Amino acid sequence: MDMDAFTSVHAPEWSRLAVLARRRRLTGRESDELLDLYQRVSAQLSLIRSVEGESTLSASLSATLANARTRFTGARSNFFVDVARFFTISLPAAFYRIRWLTVIVGAVFVVLGTLFAVWTAGNPQVLAAMGSDAELQQLVEHDFVNYYSENPAASFAGAVWTNNAWIAAQCVAFGITGVFVPYAVFSNAQGIGMTAGVMFAHDRGDVFFSYILPHGLMELTAIFIAAAAGLRIFWSWVSPGPRTRLDSLAREGRSLITVAAGLVLVLFVSGLVEAYVTPSALPVWAKITIGALVLAGYWTYTLVLGRRAVLAGEGGDLGEDDAGSSVRSA
Repeated sequence: MDMDAFTSVHAPEWSRLAVLARRRRLTGRESDELLDLYQRVSAQLSLIRSVEGESTLSASLSATLANARTRFTGARSNFFVDVARFFTISLPAAFYRIRWLTVIVGAVFVVLGTLFAVWTAGNPQVLAAMGSDAELQQLVEHDFVNYYSENPAASFAGAVWTNNAWIAAQCVAFGITGVFVPYAVFSNAQGIGMTAGVMFAHDRGDVFFSYILPHGLMELTAIFIAAAAGLRIFWSWVSPGPRTRLDSLAREGRSLITVAAGLVLVLFVSGLVEAYVTPSALPVWAKITIGALVLAGYWTYTLVLGRRAVLAGEGGDLGEDDAGSSVRSA
């Protein structure tokens, strides 16, 4: 095949395709022309490659075809649109879908923590096993309170944020095992409950709540959310419904990993409260009110925006193109 002659004959079509692909608006006739030229130039490109392989000409035609394909398949949204959609639709929908499971996990945590607190406070043998009288007195009188102020607030907030975000991510990522989440909930409830027991046994229950509640209302709720997401992922392959186990797991995994990403921001806020509000000189009622307002803000966000998104059909999953549900042919 004479490539020079071939190029001379079809160059006007290639130029016209490039012009149409660059236009911001197309009429109905121009759209039909664009699609027709796209199909013809695609066939011509295949012929060129069969004769001389990859070349400057084939690369140029490939770029032109890619631009044309964008016009009738649609371009991806920009970064800012994607971010806005994530925070106003995908994330609240993902939170909303697990709202009841979040409440259940929280209730179980509170019951377990209360049982451990009562058991510890009323059992001298347990208190003795946790440390000597001097050590427990040091914890009650100094260590528990000093924990929140012994380091600079900024670095303390960063450390708390990183640690809690890591726990939340583990709950979501390892939730599929069905073991990690119950273990994490139990161990955290045990630790907080036994600490509360020690404080109450030494008549410092008011101090315990005044330092736990301001940040703990949101921080613990974030852990409950992550645990709920992990359990939901586990259940998706235990009981997949009409889907295959792999498809059910993939859908839930994609939508609920959104929770882990969103909790990074939630835990950042609770970390700021823990570092700057909890050890502050504000009255106890003011500190607890701030923590309650943060928690109320989360639930308002979830129940209002989340409900609206779910009713509109949003489940927190990726779109078909991102998820790989379908492949468009050129």
